[in-house]
Amino acid sequence: MCGRYAVQHDPAALAEEFAATDRTDGAVLADFNVTPTKTVPIVVQRGAERSIRPVRWGLVPTWAKEIGSGPPMINARAESITTKPAFAESARRRRCLVPATGWYEWRPGDRRRQPYLCRRRDGASLAMAAVFSAWWAPDSTDRPLVTCAVVTTEAVGELADIHPRMPLVLPRDRWADWLDPQRTEIGELLTPAAGMLDDLVLHPVSTEVNSMRNNHPGLLRQVEPVPEPAEQAALFES
Repeated sequence: MCGRYAVQHDPAALAEEFAATDRTDGAVLADFNVTPTKTVPIVVQRGAERSIRPVRWGLVPTWAKEIGSGPPMINARAESITTKPAFAESARRRRCLVPATGWYEWRPGDRRRQPYLCRRRDGASLAMAAVFSAWWAPDSTDRPLVTCAVVTTEAVGELADIHPRMPLVLPRDRWADWLDPQRTEIGELLTPAAGMLDDLVLHPVSTEVNSMRNNHPGLLRQVEPVPEPAEQAALFES
């Protein structure tokens, strides 16, 4: 899954990296511990313009009667995104990319809560496949609330040793097809690209990540993993 990630570049730098125009108007900054419901930058294509826009992470379907009636829908499973009512409409016409320096993951059931970071070897931003939606409050004349969800798929390779799910990371040669609002058939784009693992590196990072209050560049730094409880006890017995 993708429940926490980092984006160390500001929108201006992301605009250059993704050949887009910055339309965030200062609404987002670099964030080293992105959590659900935060405002995040996405890449969208409308007409001839590709742009960086600010949206809220946690999709609210267009037909929802209210916000906050359940947990935020931060992820959409690739296996059901085109059929599940909450995401199907967005999957057809409102797809985007979520830029990320990397995403954090934890092993299910790990009492240590040791976080790992998955990022590109070359330091470039990841492009996580995502969908977005515009929700209007009943009887409202204000602007809509625009929200997004990151597409996830089964984890592959060593990533599956940490967690069974992972974000769908798109290589550059798939960006245009994913962003194209005129393209409605996306089945072939919903599986990880061949050779994707060659571009990624996974390493443990500080347990400071576990608290959403911590937010600084040091969270991205590789560290020695926290010892297992049995290992900690052995230190005092020797």
